[in-house]
Amino acid sequence: MRVDQPMGAFFATVLTARTLLEVAFTDLLVAERRPGTDTYEVDGTQRLQQPKRLDAIAEYIGRSDSAFPNSIILAANYRPDGYIEGDPEDENKEAEQETKRWRVEEGADGCLRLTIPSAEKLAAVIDGQHRLFAFARSTSERRDAELLCAVYLDLPKPIQAQLFATINSTQKPVDKSLTYELFGYNVEDEPASFWSPDKLAVFMTRRLGADPASPLNDRIVVAPENDFASVKALAGSPWKVSTAVVVQGILRLISTNSKRDSNLLLTPRRERRSLVGVRADKSPLRTLYVEGNDLLIYTIVLNFVIAADNLFWKTAAPDSFIRKTVGVQALFDILRLIGMEAYMAKDVSVQAFENRLRPAAHVNFALDRFKNASGSGRSFIRKVLAANLGLPADLADEDRQAFVT
Repeated sequence: MRVDQPMGAFFATVLTARTLLEVAFTDLLVAERRPGTDTYEVDGTQRLQQPKRLDAIAEYIGRSDSAFPNSIILAANYRPDGYIEGDPEDENKEAEQETKRWRVEEGADGCLRLTIPSAEKLAAVIDGQHRLFAFARSTSERRDAELLCAVYLDLPKPIQAQLFATINSTQKPVDKSLTYELFGYNVEDEPASFWSPDKLAVFMTRRLGADPASPLNDRIVVAPENDFASVKALAGSPWKVSTAVVVQGILRLISTNSKRDSNLLLTPRRERRSLVGVRADKSPLRTLYVEGNDLLIYTIVLNFVIAADNLFWKTAAPDSFIRKTVGVQALFDILRLIGMEAYMAKDVSVQAFENRLRPAAHVNFALDRFKNASGSGRSFIRKVLAANLGLPADLADEDRQAFVT
């Protein structure tokens, strides 16, 4: 299908990953100094490939639900040496070059047909290199997967670079809370035994936000448009927290690598109990997750946040950082440190958590010392809490003297 846009026309087509791996290449962005000058010139369009990213995508390719609806953007008839194969304007081109050129022709039925006459690498990848070349690390059968491609013919290198830069500079990352909501969309439609750590964390976060017994009831901002827990709906609340903060807090209790777990559960699709012994994971409530004891996990989290509310949130000053994102994150970090301790003691009651947290209840988290709202602010609050609770904490002497009793 021909698609006409202001920059020029391209052709939307479908090619297998196997074919693309044979005929496509990446044009690495490099910089070279100009002889006799203090400047340099840049050539190419692509970033260096990242092996870790390739491995992660290759794992995803092997999943039973893998999908790649985004197009691979190609510049056809472009050679690795920087020249256009059989440039139509090159009077000195050889006949052999012309026979290798990709071309699109209209058939008798009026449909357009893409012809790739040669297996030579004559298609530069403008966008999608990691998606494509991850297939080289997947199983052979997966390379027969069909991929949507947007093929430009004879696109000059400067325009390729412009297109790549535009695509990768104007994309806006999806809000993390919205990502989690989408990931756990209608989790109840799938048996709980198949839930990945992410889905279980999303389910429990939604429950904490709706449970009348939860101090986070009507305090967790729901990212999708709604009239009950949106930023606007909770504008009058003394304090609130994002879905992502709570999801991540719960997630770290049950998995050290949730993406890896999700891949394992979908390659092929299987229940979470199949994760027993598959990989090492030191998250404190991992065993409960694998065994499917979701009720106990929720009870531990709920009773902990009730204790945190009683000792920290209810009595906190309006500007206290213990109510802000960094403070809530730091408290979930503490739960990760004491969660197993409570489980092993067979006492996960609100009273038990209050007794454990009380030595840190005297700290005034509204002081300017806690105002750093970045990751280091979270780290400092966690260290102060941990030091007061007798947990390992790399706290400076002056801070220990000021905040630890």
